[in-house]
Amino acid sequence: MNAADTAFVLISAALVMLMTPGVALFYGGMVRAKNILGTLMQSYILLGTVSVLWAVVAYSLSFGGDIGGIIGNLDFVFLNGVGTAAKPGVDNIPHFAFMIFQCMFAVITPALITGAFAERIKFSGFLLFTSLWILLVYCPMAHWVWGGGWMAKMGALDFAGGAVVHMSSGASALAAALYLGHRQGYGKQAFMPHNLPLTILGAALLWFGWFGFNAGSALAANGLAASAFVTTHLAAAACGLKLDSGGMAAPGQAHHPRHGLGRPGRTGGHHPGRRLRRADAGHRDRPYRRRALLRRRAHKSVFKYDDSLDVVGIHGLGGTFGALATGVFASKAVNELGADGLLYGNPRQLWIQFVSVVATWGFCFVMSLILFKVVDLMVGVRVSQEDETKGLDLTQHSEVGYQL
Repeated sequence: MNAADTAFVLISAALVMLMTPGVALFYGGMVRAKNILGTLMQSYILLGTVSVLWAVVAYSLSFGGDIGGIIGNLDFVFLNGVGTAAKPGVDNIPHFAFMIFQCMFAVITPALITGAFAERIKFSGFLLFTSLWILLVYCPMAHWVWGGGWMAKMGALDFAGGAVVHMSSGASALAAALYLGHRQGYGKQAFMPHNLPLTILGAALLWFGWFGFNAGSALAANGLAASAFVTTHLAAAACGLKLDSGGMAAPGQAHHPRHGLGRPGRTGGHHPGRRLRRADAGHRDRPYRRRALLRRRAHKSVFKYDDSLDVVGIHGLGGTFGALATGVFASKAVNELGADGLLYGNPRQLWIQFVSVVATWGFCFVMSLILFKVVDLMVGVRVSQEDETKGLDLTQHSEVGYQL
């Protein structure tokens, strides 16, 4: 075993852990003030819930001995056989280091989904759904791709979670948005982010944590990790050039037509915030309201779903593009354990990636719909109209985020 690799993977695991509070702040700033605690808790509770499930049985189902290419066996239940010795196939770091690194991936993935049903899900239903989802959706996906399952045997490439994390959360988010339906007032009023500084802080934590997420996936302090680190930073930096504080508002949220959300300025002698409140109240400024509604509707006009914070677009479609682009641009010159893609003489890799995309979307979407139906029958998933109006903070947690 290698001490430098072990230290690198442990630090990377800590960075990935930090991403879940980052998601909490990122999402929390984009919801209304009455839902801030409910949104934060949906991420923070997963640090405990998923971590315990992972140690008890989920790690074994993901990385235990292969059963028919579908799921892992129970060799590692309660972390039996997981210790300071190396894991078979990963001989440079302790088994504990590999296990806890993978644990942090399992924690953040369902946290990503919470953006799709923000502001309208029961906390009890959320907990039950997430627990079942980890066992019945995430574990099979992790095993298929990283645990020696059928996708791995087929040759599908997923270096740092394009399928296991992003496509799975995106497909499940679509199922959630369709099953739970729209928020009250969706399409008729503006849902304003209540605290964009929180969102920007969350984005910074995610940017920082993603160095562990991506570079750490090399499982060694080597050239592949350095390549992933540089790619991660430059990709984020290039995208960040087109964003300002207003550009970070969630799709479905309203921007002021001239100044952008959160920017200073006055129009016609009125502050944008006051103008927006009048528009929401229906008193005046109807052309602005129509433009805001058109922007919101255009984004998701095909399926008519209310994905509150755009999980489907960011993670689902982003992960899909990444998986397919891997089939085109992958090169053994970058990752000798991977494969060459279309541009390097291997068109079959693009087909393999396409099959993995279709299988991931189909499995995660259908299973999530089934789980929502089961949970709905058991404890319910959608809060009442009265509770939604009051906000999740009071109705689900008996607390408020701000003393106004």
